[in-house]
Amino acid sequence: MNTSEMLKKIRIKNELTQDEMAEKLFVTRQAVSRWENGETVPNIETLKIISTTFNVSINTLLGKPRKLICQCCGMPLEDDEVISREKDNSFNEEYCKWCFIDGEFVYKDMNELLDFLVGHMSNDNFSPEQARKYFSDMIPKLNYWKK
Repeated sequence: MNTSEMLKKIRIKNELTQDEMAEKLFVTRQAVSRWENGETVPNIETLKIISTTFNVSINTLLGKPRKLICQCCGMPLEDDEVISREKDNSFNEEYCKWCFIDGEFVYKDMNELLDFLVGHMSNDNFSPEQARKYFSDMIPKLNYWKK
C-alpha cells in the first residue's frame, strides 16, 4: 500500500472528511486531497504529526519501504503493534516493544537475551544448541550490540 492509499485508509477508518482531517493536521483540505491523489506527499514534520495523531508508524505511512527488524533481538517489525515506543508514545522503529519499553532497554546483557531467545525459539525442529548458535552469530551484528 502506498502513501496516498494509506492516508485515505486512515481518514476513512477514523470517519473523517478531508476537511476534518486537514483541520486535525493543520493543513488545507486541498493538501489532503493532493496526498490522497498521489500528487504530493506530506513533509516529514507533517508525517510526524500524522503518525502521532493516528497512531501509525512513519514506515507504514510511507508504504513500508523498509523491512524493519529489531536492532536488539532481530525480530521482524512487520506491524506497528510490535514496534517500540518512546516515553512520549512516539514510535521507535529500531526496536520491538519487548526489547525497548518506555524509552528503556530491557536487555543490557547479551547472554540474558540469548537465554530468553533459546528458551522461546527452540522446538522439535530447532534444538536449543542450534538456536544458541544461530542467535550467537546473528545478535552481535545488530546495532544495539555493536556499541
